This record gives sequence, structure tokens and C-alpha cells, in this order.
Amino acid sequence: MLSKAELHPRPAVASLGRFSPRDNIVYLCFAAVLLFFAVTIGDKGFLTVNNLFNIARTTAMIAVISVAMTFIISSGELDLSVGSTAALAALASALTMEAGYGFVGGVLAGLLCGVIVGLINGLFVTLVSIPSFLVTLGMMQLVRGVDMRITYTNPVPVRNETFDAVFGPGTIGVVPILFLWAVGVALIGHIVLRYTPFGRQVLATGGNQVAARYSGISTRRTKIICFLITGVGAALAGMLWTGMMGTARYNFGEGAELAAIAAVILGGTSLFGGKGTILGTFVGALMIGTINNGLIIMGLDVSEQMMVAGAIIVLAVAFGKKPSR
Repeated sequence: MLSKAELHPRPAVASLGRFSPRDNIVYLCFAAVLLFFAVTIGDKGFLTVNNLFNIARTTAMIAVISVAMTFIISSGELDLSVGSTAALAALASALTMEAGYGFVGGVLAGLLCGVIVGLINGLFVTLVSIPSFLVTLGMMQLVRGVDMRITYTNPVPVRNETFDAVFGPGTIGVVPILFLWAVGVALIGHIVLRYTPFGRQVLATGGNQVAARYSGISTRRTKIICFLITGVGAALAGMLWTGMMGTARYNFGEGAELAAIAAVILGGTSLFGGKGTILGTFVGALMIGTINNGLIIMGLDVSEQMMVAGAIIVLAVAFGKKPSR
């Protein structure tokens, strides 16, 4: 008598059943974007080494913020204040160095701004129980106002050779320093989220907060640390912007929160928490940077670029939506 397996044999393609287009959408889309621009504007210098490194350089700051944002979204929360925090850190760092406290003082001042904003966000969300969307939306406006008030919207030039060497637009060999910062942050984030107890606590908190609490996880502490990570990540991005531009400006990071969220969700992290991937986020950030670069080369104006960016965010949320049961 034939067995059940013999009566109903699996098709040969079953071995590929673990590949999910939904879970790998960012890699498929990135390949499609590269192919599209290579075919349509390849003759305008899109595929040159200089342009590809330019994409990597200009995308580095969003990539850093996106990696940090992966932690907070994986924990089931959201941080909309990262863009204004980046500008605050940039200004604090530049003003501190201008006052004569040197490279170390400037970096510490910038990072301290990120820690303070992240801690305030985390405490209000966890202790006062205000939704993170509302807390960070308010902090986004508050901090942006502080950014404008500090220098009355005037840029602050940076004339520190060490700062320029560490955060500037230079290269190591042919690879931009800014891109190396993004890669380093992504590797650290990947290791922490995937291979450490804290990473498992973040995913458990985002997946089911009550179950995580019963398992002995301090969900409040986990979320506060995640907000600190986004604050520090935003501060680092602000200093990278300062290094690239040679000045600190109040408008650094405008719209960065939306680009970061799109990169995170496109990368495969669940908008509802409990699932996160740093590598996917990194590729998502590169894809967004590639799209912006390609649109500029094609000659699209700012309004058309904004429409494409908005469409990307809508698609990101659509793919991040929980499937109906």
C-alpha cells in the first residue's frame, strides 16, 4: 500500500518554500531600483564609482538613524523626535568646540543632547503612560524650536581638524568615512539585536508586553534604553551631518524621521513590534538614498521627489501591516 507521502508527493519547488517575497521585499526592491536607474539614466553617470560612493555618503546619516529606530519600533514604540535631536546635537557640538572645549568636549556635548532627549521621551512613555507618538511629536516641535532659538537660525561653522577627520567627508582609501560610520553602526546594531539578551528582550517586549513582563523582563527599562539608543543615534547622525557640511544648522534632520521609519519598515521590521532586522533596515536606507539620487539625476524637482518619498512611506506601512486572520 502506498504511503500518504507517496499518494500526495510534494512538488519539487517545495524546497524553496521558506523564501518569502514579503520578508525579502527590501532586497528585491533595491535590486529593481538599481536596475531601473541603470537602464534609464545609466548614461548620465548613475553607475559610476563616484556617484555610488556619493549615494553611500549622503545616505549614511539616515542609515544611522534608521538602525537606532529599528530598536524602538521593534519594542512597539515610535520616535518622531530624531530629526530635531540630530540638529540639536550638531549645534551643541559645534558651539562647544567654538567655545574652546575641543573635539572631545564637542562630541560629549552632542551625545549628551541625544541622551537627554531620549531619556525624557522614555520616561514620559513608560512612567506617565503617554503614547510614544504624542510624546515624540511634541518633543520634535519643542526641540526644533530650541534649535532655532539657540543661534537664531544662523549656521555655526566647525573649524576643528580632528572633528573633520573623524566625521568629515573624507575617505579611507576610496570608501567615504561617513559610510564606514554607517556600516559600523549597522554591524553593532545587528549583533546587539540578534545575538544578545537585550536584543531578545526588545523583541519580546514588542511582541507581547504582558508575556514579556511575566517572563521577568523589565519592559519599562527596555523601552527607556531603546529611546536612549534612538537619541544617541540621532546625535551621532547630527555630528555626521556637521562633518559633511562643515557647519551645524538648525534644519538638519528635517524629514529624517519619516525616511528612517520608511527604511525600517521596508527592511522587514514590523511596525507593531516584535520583529526587527538591522540588515534589512540598512538596505532600506540605501534604497531610499538611491531613489533620491536617481530622481535628482533625472531632473525631477523637489515637489516630485516629495511625492515619490510619500509613496515609499505608504508602501512601507502597507507591507508592515499585520496580515488579517
